[in-house]
Amino acid sequence: MLRRLSPIQPDSFEFTPANLEWAQAQTTKFPEGRQQSAIIPVLWRAQEQEGWLSRPAIEYCATLLGMPYIRALEVATFYFMFQLYPVGNVANIQICGTTTCMICGAEDLIRVCKEKIAPTPHTLSADGRFSWEEVECLGACTNAPMIQIGKDFYEDLTAEKLAQLIDAFAAGEVPVPGPQNGRYSSEALGGPTALTELKGQGDQHNASVARAVALQETIKRIDGTEVPILTPWLKGRGTEVSPEAEKDGIKG
Repeated sequence: MLRRLSPIQPDSFEFTPANLEWAQAQTTKFPEGRQQSAIIPVLWRAQEQEGWLSRPAIEYCATLLGMPYIRALEVATFYFMFQLYPVGNVANIQICGTTTCMICGAEDLIRVCKEKIAPTPHTLSADGRFSWEEVECLGACTNAPMIQIGKDFYEDLTAEKLAQLIDAFAAGEVPVPGPQNGRYSSEALGGPTALTELKGQGDQHNASVARAVALQETIKRIDGTEVPILTPWLKGRGTEVSPEAEKDGIKG
């Protein structure tokens, strides 16, 4: 697919002081003379600041890293994670259209976006708050069909659930990401079938869930906040770590 820059471009771009400090810190992760290796995270931060990647933003990042404009442009146009056109200021919905998602209903999700946002991709809604596009595999095939909004995955969708998500975003809410049909991760729809016991003690809690708690893993949401991996969507679903598991060294 040919990816071009938007014909409408701002006059200039520059990082905020905080983002500039962050970008400069990224270059210290690489050996001297290899600062250009930071181009992907630096472009991503520019996109987070502006909402999309304009030509001035791409050129600004190239100058910051001491690389030719064309090299930065090659990166920005190659990866679909970079938005080359203005996107909705509330949500840009990326619909996975690859085989598994397409078989499981991606076309229904596209229909919803056409009806509620705009008839064509890469087009802002009438109020400028939403946009949508079809993208290649997003890697959540077991939970197909799915969409990505910012850094969040919304999985196990139906046309009705997607419509509800869009309405929630329009109302100023940030829906909880992850599977939307009640399952925890990508386990079988009938429930976990492996790692259901801890060291033969007969603990009925899913061991992988318990270890996620022990590692205090978090998920970063679209609004920038981080939430514990088990809350709030698993609260009360019987995934709390049992006393037996705690004695085994796994803590909630």
